[in-house]
Amino acid sequence: MFWRGCREAVLNVLLISPQTPTTFWSLKHAVRFVSRRAAFPPLGLLTVAAMLPRSWNLRLVDMDVTRLRDADLRWADYVMIGAMIVHKQSIDEEIIPRCQHFGRTIIGGGPFFTTSHEDYAGIVHCVCGECEDLVGELVQDMESGTLRDRYESSRGFPDVTHTPVPRWELVKLRHYATLSIQFSRGCPFDCEFCDIVVMNGRKPRMKPPQQMIAELDALHNAGWKGTVFFVDDNFIGNKKLVKQFLQALSEWRRQRRPQMDFITEASVNLADDVELMNLMVQAGFRRVFVGIETPAAESLREAHKFQNTHGDLAEKVQTIQRSGMEVMGGFIVGFDSDPREIFELQFDFIQKTGIAAAMVGLLTALPKTQLYHRLLGEGRLDAKSTGNNTEAVLNFIPKLDREYLLNGYKWLMWKLYEPNTYYRRVLTFLKEYRPHGPKLKLTAGDIRAFLRSMWVMGVVHRGRVAFWRYLATVLVRHPRKLPPAIALAIHGFHYRMVAKEL
Repeated sequence: MFWRGCREAVLNVLLISPQTPTTFWSLKHAVRFVSRRAAFPPLGLLTVAAMLPRSWNLRLVDMDVTRLRDADLRWADYVMIGAMIVHKQSIDEEIIPRCQHFGRTIIGGGPFFTTSHEDYAGIVHCVCGECEDLVGELVQDMESGTLRDRYESSRGFPDVTHTPVPRWELVKLRHYATLSIQFSRGCPFDCEFCDIVVMNGRKPRMKPPQQMIAELDALHNAGWKGTVFFVDDNFIGNKKLVKQFLQALSEWRRQRRPQMDFITEASVNLADDVELMNLMVQAGFRRVFVGIETPAAESLREAHKFQNTHGDLAEKVQTIQRSGMEVMGGFIVGFDSDPREIFELQFDFIQKTGIAAAMVGLLTALPKTQLYHRLLGEGRLDAKSTGNNTEAVLNFIPKLDREYLLNGYKWLMWKLYEPNTYYRRVLTFLKEYRPHGPKLKLTAGDIRAFLRSMWVMGVVHRGRVAFWRYLATVLVRHPRKLPPAIALAIHGFHYRMVAKEL
């Protein structure tokens, strides 16, 4: 499937990850506390790099970590860009103009070029969708200099059991706060606003345990000690197979004793499976992002988020927290069925459940989703998505008054991350949280982050009194939970900065 041996043509290929703007998940204000340059490495590009011929010369420039140099562009025979929608500005304003200046051929892939390839006809050779089944053709055409405008597989979704270990040596791991890994692709649910089923399908495709252990061994052997993010669309999409993997992961952990913890994304029905939660905690999972979306039941039904309509959502969140994992929550406002008091409902739910990292976004009609096609048919689309759902921008005509919706969203974000409100919410979480599982050692970086947090949040910035009151409460009531409490304070500082920029 991939080109592994030496070939006659030796090409210089420059892989570029565009600059990410300041978003909820960029964590740009938080990574400085731990002396890192970016939150996550470009996993997609590192994986693509592993599919290219080993005889080729590869360089990877992550523009969140370093600048794009003229020397790199002069060196390259081809430029490969891996991007999401949020990277559009960096691509349009810097990468493409500079590549054109040096006459470099551009190959683009990832979600952005998959859904926007028509806009780049004659400028970028686009690889649409997952690329495992396309790399062979692409490599041949690169060697012969006869690239097609567009590459797209007609064979359905590829078999991820053949996906190689990412080329971690192409980046400096010390620049990142968290590394990324992928166990599965696809999600069994069919939410109207989500583009996962468009990109990766509804049938989860999983790597076998031994393949995942090889990927984790690569990180461990590279010396990584820290958090690893399983970037799956829904980690528990196939519960039977994920339980088998978790058992193997726990055994690997027992043998190798890595200084790693894990985070991932999962649907809220995780709370219905005690065995699965226990296996995740035993394997080292500390946090899980859950798409909660809204406490308004009618809006959940409108969005086809039926998996969230069974049982008490707040109780499910607290069940996961009590199992030993922090719940990070995704929330959306702007559904047609949202009542006018939706902002107060969202605020009360988030505060009540103690979801510290509450990513609240305006509903966005992403290209090719069911929502996009519905709104297009109703004549309600009026702009393209920016890919940043925590930006106060709507790309469709809402049922609620636009100004009311935008102003309510800004109020909600400000209110959620105002220091007093935020610290109260974290304390609610810490009261429910029952951490157990593998114990990790505090590092020198953890201690430096703690000292910087006291200076930045306790001296330099507003909210000083609230910070010291919070820290004192943690030391008195939850002294054993001080490390996650400080981490949450640091993350909250970033979220507050994002909210201020709205």
